[in-house]
Amino acid sequence: MSRAPIAIPETEASADELARFYLDVRRTSERLCAPLAIEDYVLQAMPDVSPTRWHLAHVTWFFETFLIRPFLKTYEPLDDRYTYLFNSYYNAVGEQFSRPRRGQLSRPTVAEIRRYREHVDDAVLTLLNSVQREVPPRWAEILVLGANHEQQHQELMLTDIKYNLSINPLRPSYVQTSAPISAEGVSLQWRGFDGGVVEIGYSGNEFAFDNEFPRHAVHLEPFLLASRPVLCGEFLEFIEGGGYHRHDLWLSDGWQAVRDGAWQAPLYWENVDGEWFEFTLSGMRPIDRLAPVCHVSYFEADAYARWVGCRLPSEAEWEHAAAGVDVDGNLLESGLYHPASADAVRRAIGDSLGSGVARFDQMYGDVWEWTQSAYLPYPGYRAPTGALGEYNGKFMINQMVLRGGSCATPRSHIRPTYRNFFHAGDRWQFMGLRLARDA
Repeated sequence: MSRAPIAIPETEASADELARFYLDVRRTSERLCAPLAIEDYVLQAMPDVSPTRWHLAHVTWFFETFLIRPFLKTYEPLDDRYTYLFNSYYNAVGEQFSRPRRGQLSRPTVAEIRRYREHVDDAVLTLLNSVQREVPPRWAEILVLGANHEQQHQELMLTDIKYNLSINPLRPSYVQTSAPISAEGVSLQWRGFDGGVVEIGYSGNEFAFDNEFPRHAVHLEPFLLASRPVLCGEFLEFIEGGGYHRHDLWLSDGWQAVRDGAWQAPLYWENVDGEWFEFTLSGMRPIDRLAPVCHVSYFEADAYARWVGCRLPSEAEWEHAAAGVDVDGNLLESGLYHPASADAVRRAIGDSLGSGVARFDQMYGDVWEWTQSAYLPYPGYRAPTGALGEYNGKFMINQMVLRGGSCATPRSHIRPTYRNFFHAGDRWQFMGLRLARDA
């Protein structure tokens, strides 16, 4: 079922507007948990994923730590030990419980985490209700940052739930939903750009993360960008053509990852009696050859691009191309929770799928698209002071940038300048690719 996106409040929002926004985001997290059994909340199938219970507690800890404790003087914590238990990586706040061991804890229980969320929700509303006139700008900044932080974790909850369920031989389903299968594909076309000096980075008045600033000039050579992402059927040709066995296509670290992981296909793909299937949040189903390929690492995306004589776009090329494209598509609110063909998404959610100055299909939603750009600070970037300065800046090394959002990204959370980042070998996120070429 398609849902309307959550509206982000204006910069100078009232207490009531901020409260509605806050509660909308919090209720979305709870709605995403509704299909789970209690046992599902505690799973951690690998160190990179976290139990759903932990996600729910951590985003609550964020509001408690950065908004409630500093500004609500009458606040009484539910349990001071949560400060340590649900701190992710903020060293300025204090020590943290080991990330790989989060799934080893049976307490606090899911019920206790729900009480923790209710306790902090009450405190946030109390804080907002205490305002006589305007909400202090710092309160509003932290609340909106915390809500966007929770939206990031909503996507992480879905991707982590998917991985946690995937290791079960029963191949359980999180929710039964699927996009209609399309028999009609969208042909790949090339959109040309002249290059020259362009500007990238955020310049508006609404919320954006600090890593999207400052807006700055970059020089681009003339380039071509594919009108749509690479499809499963196209990637299947790479598999059948021996792509995972040709060392000449792979970066050195990528070839090592192929050998160490015995990679033969994207994550969640399985060959059963000569037919390809993939595990989804709706269980196992046949590969949709016309849907964007998903759950490929940077290494796989780069190898495929080499195989077809192309390359991945830089993040500046991607952003420049996306500037004229509507932010719309198969995002979290579509309720599909899986990439689908462009035609199928149109019929399922009835959106425009990125109509704009230059026509692109599925620029937003479906899959995060790898770029060839390393995750580095923009010229002139300065991390914010204090603990919140640890949000992005300290991760600007050894990771690659992805753009465009996925089928698990909230609609109000994504924009042309949004910079996601992961290690080159990561595959459990909804990751795909779009090709580029030099003009």
